[in-house]
Amino acid sequence: MRDDLEATLARFEALERALADPAVLADAQQLSAAAREHGTLARLALRYRDFRGLERQIADLRELAAGDPEIAALAAAELPALEERREQEWDAIVELGSDDADADRTRCIVELRAGTGGDEAALFVRDLYEMYRRYGTEHGWQFEVLDASPTELGGFKELVLGASGDGVYRRLRHESGGHRVQRVPDTETKGRIHTSAATVAVLPEPEDVEVSIAPDEYRKDIFCASGPGGQHVNKTASAVRLTHLETGIVVQCQDEKSQHKNLAKALRVLKTRLYEHRRSIEHEKRATERRTLVGSGDRSQRIRTYNFPQNRVTDHRINESFTLDQVMAGRLGLVIDAIERHVRDARRSAMEPEQPAGRSP
Repeated sequence: MRDDLEATLARFEALERALADPAVLADAQQLSAAAREHGTLARLALRYRDFRGLERQIADLRELAAGDPEIAALAAAELPALEERREQEWDAIVELGSDDADADRTRCIVELRAGTGGDEAALFVRDLYEMYRRYGTEHGWQFEVLDASPTELGGFKELVLGASGDGVYRRLRHESGGHRVQRVPDTETKGRIHTSAATVAVLPEPEDVEVSIAPDEYRKDIFCASGPGGQHVNKTASAVRLTHLETGIVVQCQDEKSQHKNLAKALRVLKTRLYEHRRSIEHEKRATERRTLVGSGDRSQRIRTYNFPQNRVTDHRINESFTLDQVMAGRLGLVIDAIERHVRDARRSAMEPEQPAGRSP
């Protein structure tokens, strides 16, 4: 962890120099990007810089304590308080350093997709959306439909949402993965329990200055929207599909009647997917740590089961169960708080064997 902290501090100080560089100050886009990254790193970098100062003070006092007896007594008297303060600072740094750099973002993209189970899986996507919407309402979040593929029965094969508000990504980031439901579908005449699945992906949405995409970097296809009902469906070529040429990432939006609006939404989703792609490459070490703590967040990983007959929802990463009707009614915080506690405890356990320089075991 010390190597990571040194790298963070070095990058922060490089950004400090960049923000005083006339060439950067003259470029609004470069300045904005540098200022945002500087602000993101500030909490951890400044705290670690202070921590290194404490270590130097302690080292100096220990050197004095080994010298002249009169000065040694004074130095020895000051050491315990400084060492205790260093312990507290290190614990705070561990907490900050192990957090996701994007945790404080106020915008994210939530992608819900039906998996195995046909119409029942599509209805489950609708139920998951309602669960997140109810939970978000309590926090004052806003949800915007960026793309939707509705079914005749009122479900969704796919639903892409833009979510915004304080703490939205921090609270939803561990929702990514496979969600399984066990219940008797409305269309089941013999009362048999069916198992269906849906997948969730929660991606931090970058600012425009963080990810720029030129028109020659993607292919744009225009087609007629599809789905049940709607005057513009299958009549107006308003749906937009974008294919990023370098990565092969494909997104589409057809929710709006306007081609222009669908293009704007598709670009938002493409930028978010591209940011996540680059982020996963650059932070593979952190991703490996997350896999150990709460799983990979991949859609292929089953993270939760919603058992309606037993009124129970179980999160398999933490092996805890909760009352299903409360969770579906919007009290998702019960689950999220438990996961956050699990992550904090696991990180502390993982960091415990590592000691900062000069720290006694």
